[in-house]
Formats: sequence, C-alpha cells, structure tokens
Amino acid sequence: MEFLFMLIASLGGGLIGAVLGANFAFALVGFVLLAGIGAAVAGDPNMSTMLFSYVAFGPFLGPHVAFGGGVAAAAYAAKKGYLETGRDVGTPLARLGKVDVMLVGALFGALGYAIQQAVTFVPWFGSHTDSVALAVVLSGVVARLAFGKPSLLNAKKPGTGGLLAVDDDNCWVRYQEKPSQFLVLGSLAGLFAAGVSVMLATHLPSIGGSANTLAFGVSAITIAFLNMGGTTPVTHHMTNIGGLAAVAFYPLVAGAPTIVQAGWNPGAAVGAILIGAAFGAVSGALGELFQRLFLARGNTHIDPPAFAIWVGNTLVAVCLLVAGAAA
Repeated sequence: MEFLFMLIASLGGGLIGAVLGANFAFALVGFVLLAGIGAAVAGDPNMSTMLFSYVAFGPFLGPHVAFGGGVAAAAYAAKKGYLETGRDVGTPLARLGKVDVMLVGALFGALGYAIQQAVTFVPWFGSHTDSVALAVVLSGVVARLAFGKPSLLNAKKPGTGGLLAVDDDNCWVRYQEKPSQFLVLGSLAGLFAAGVSVMLATHLPSIGGSANTLAFGVSAITIAFLNMGGTTPVTHHMTNIGGLAAVAFYPLVAGAPTIVQAGWNPGAAVGAILIGAAFGAVSGALGELFQRLFLARGNTHIDPPAFAIWVGNTLVAVCLLVAGAAA
C-alpha cells in the first residue's frame, strides 16, 4: 500500500514538472535539499529524511518524477504542435492550457517513480548506482520513442561532420562542450563539491551519506538562472559525483573504516578532494559524450547530467571496491 501511495503521489509530481517546466521543477529540488541540510544541522532527523527521501528525491519533486514528467510533457506537446521543439525543457507548459499535456506529465511522473523503484531491486547494481538518475534517463528514452523521432542515437546529417560533431544547430551547452572547457569546469566543480562534502561529513556526522547533496543542490538552483537567460554552466553532475567520490574515498585515504572513525584528518581531506576533482572531470566528460550521442540532434530531451550521474555513481562504487581490495 505504501508503494501505491507513492505511485499515486508521483502523478502530482509529474504534473508539477509539466506545468512549471522540467528545469524549474528541478531547481526546486535544490532549495529542498538546502532545507534538508538545515534540518539535519538543527538536529531534526525526521524532517531531514522527509525532505531528502520523500520530497527532493521521492514522488513529489524527485527528478525522475517531476523533471521526467516535464521532459515527456514537452516531447508530447511538440508532437501535437503545441510547442516548437520537444527539447524545450525550460518553458512552463501551464501557458498552453492543454489538459492532455498535463496528463502526460502526470503519467510519466508515475512511470519515473516505478522505474526507479524497479532499479533498486536489481542485485548489487541497484544499491551501487543512482537509481533516480537512471530513471531520468530511461524515462527520457521512453518519451523519445513515444513522441520523438524513432532513432535514439543522433542520426548523422549531411554537413554535420559526424556522429559526435556539434554546431550551432546541433548542440547542448556551447560554452562547456570543448574538452578544455568541460574538463577544467568538471575538475574545479568537483573540487568545490568535494571540499564542502568532506567538511560536512567530518564535522556534522548527522549529515552522513547526504553530504554531497549540498553542492548538488546549489548546482540545481543555478539551472533556474540558466532557464531565465543567464549563461550559467550546467554542473550538477560534476558536483554530485565529485562530492560523492570525496566522501566515499575519505575513510580509505584516512585508513579508517568510516568517516566518523576517521574524524577530521587534513591529510586525508587533501587526498579526498583531489579524488573528487578527478571524478568531477570524468563526470563532465560523460555528460558531454552522452549529449553528443543522444541529445545534440534529437528532437526530445534525454538528460546528459542524469546519464553522467548514474554512470559516475556506479564508477565510484566499483573503484572503491577495487581500491579497498588492493589496500
């Protein structure tokens, strides 16, 4: 019955994504995460868990629910001729006044929640990846197949220079698409997230495994600035994985079983933030690779940061196992 409750609630989350637009709905996640961190700092674990698990990453505003619903609603609206392109994840679709668009958003909100729950039951993988991010990707794939052109991969067009080439008409974020751009941005965004996450995890044990969500939340909020015309970078995949890697590897670098037992160790902190920087760069590269393969020439949105997050999360888990075994 609890699953049924969550599934029904996710219909509302998908509707929110459709009427506000996927990007604005995602930015709200950032604000909720900051509130969740605040509740943890204030010593209210119940409120913190509620904000993290049921609002920010659950059936109400979870990216797999609200963002995914907004993505699908935009794809459907474009197919029906209500919207110029199905890649428009920035426009609030409430202005269309179309009930069918709202219903598609609601249904894909429930679909995203169901996919995420299913992923968690996959042995080993389900507990060693980001099921929310993977559900965002899979929901986007379903929306592409249902409402966009049939090809998932970017079809090569005459004069475009090949499958991975980008230009003004076939691109994602032009000012972070070169290796020199996304690698530097990724490493420094990862460094930023790693530093914040390690400080939180070592000085505020109540934050626990949620330490990387502070920098991720800040990055999520900046998507609202991008939506309003600001030329802000897209960094939430970099900060998410950079912070996660730093916190995951910190005990190993410190030579302790857990962060709590390791305590504050400046030497280990330096090692951890450098690891976070490296994983931030990898995440930036993963996002750009994915957009060139699946988004640049697509007519619906399949989210590059979500791809980078679920792959990066799994990569952190695998590298941690290998490093732990070697140690």
